[in-house]
Amino acid sequence: MRKHGSSSSEGGGMWYYHVIAFIIVTIWGGTLVSSKLLIQAGMAEHEIFIARALIAYVAIWPFAPGKLWARTWRDELLFLFIGMLGGSLYFILENFAVGLTLVNNVSFIVSLSPLITVFLARLFWKGMRLSTMLLTGSAIAVVGVGLIIYGGQTDSCGQDNLWGDILALLSALCFGIYSLLVKVLGKGYSSTFITRKLFAYGFLTALPWLLAMPWQFEFARFLQADVLFNLLFLALVASFGCFLMWNVTVGKLGAVVTSNYIYVSPIATVVISYLFLGEQMCLLAYIGSAAVLLGVIIANKDMCDC
Repeated sequence: MRKHGSSSSEGGGMWYYHVIAFIIVTIWGGTLVSSKLLIQAGMAEHEIFIARALIAYVAIWPFAPGKLWARTWRDELLFLFIGMLGGSLYFILENFAVGLTLVNNVSFIVSLSPLITVFLARLFWKGMRLSTMLLTGSAIAVVGVGLIIYGGQTDSCGQDNLWGDILALLSALCFGIYSLLVKVLGKGYSSTFITRKLFAYGFLTALPWLLAMPWQFEFARFLQADVLFNLLFLALVASFGCFLMWNVTVGKLGAVVTSNYIYVSPIATVVISYLFLGEQMCLLAYIGSAAVLLGVIIANKDMCDC
């Protein structure tokens, strides 16, 4: 009886992590706008991530000092992969996409990463159960994303838009793989240690970009209010705070369930991009947003831990 009560209590406390996941993806919805504003201020796409990762790494170090390396070389290699996939590749590709297409488009396409996570989990972890509710909710959310993308195409679709959408899709693929690797490493390492390694390897794997595109942004301009605010928001709030809590949430809810909340991120992006960038949204996109929310609710009715 005691064992049963403990399990029930633990399950009832999971709502807390669902709330955290919702807040995180809402904040992430605003990061694309901040990145776009920094690009408009003159920062290159890879410069934004390098500065962001360095600040975030310095911020998290006091919370995860001590041990520098993972317990095995295999784990250290996995940390390298999550730093590259969830760090440098994901954000730099996303930043380039933001510069080539609508911010809303990027957010909607990146929100497909939960389905990529499900597909990869099913491919590599044969025992994972894909519930009917999860698949149905994901399908409805994808339809909603499609409606928002279609409704958000207020401008003519030129070559730049196409390449931006492709880069956003590649970014979503990187995040899907990252979510699975974090789940694997989360069984043996703390969330602070994982997050610190993410920033470290993200920063290191971003440095080779400087060989092809040397740093151009003037360091004195970091003191400008708009540049400083957006960069600190990306580094301290969206990277340091959100990634730390995201890794905790993935460990509690699983990669598939947690990643489904990314569907909410485009809705936050739509509102914030309208306020700061003037990007418009039509009736069809509002219908798509409602479908996204409905899909998230349905998908999480029958949770399937990955």
